[in-house]
Amino acid sequence: MSMVLEVGTKNYADDLLSIKKALSHMESLVGAYNGYVLSEPSSKFGWTFFKLSFKPNLQNGIEEKFSDMLIKYQWNDQTQKFVKFMTDYFSSKGCDVKIRIVD
Repeated sequence: MSMVLEVGTKNYADDLLSIKKALSHMESLVGAYNGYVLSEPSSKFGWTFFKLSFKPNLQNGIEEKFSDMLIKYQWNDQTQKFVKFMTDYFSSKGCDVKIRIVD
């Protein structure tokens, strides 16, 4: 099953470019190309929100390659660990975003 995250940003244009670069780098690291889909953005209260859907090949590649890092997160749920990892990853690439799981 592919994971869908909602990403919120106050600087959509810059953060979108940084996210695309970060995801492209991640795809190269795990050898899973064309592994995500971005939805159209919507704006509320000064924030811009869009959905980021991971395809199974990219999601599984990330979970396998970075399993040692994912284990260190204090969440019990693997999905929450993945979200926290991706939040930290984007932050390390200069993206100031908030991420949550879409049910």
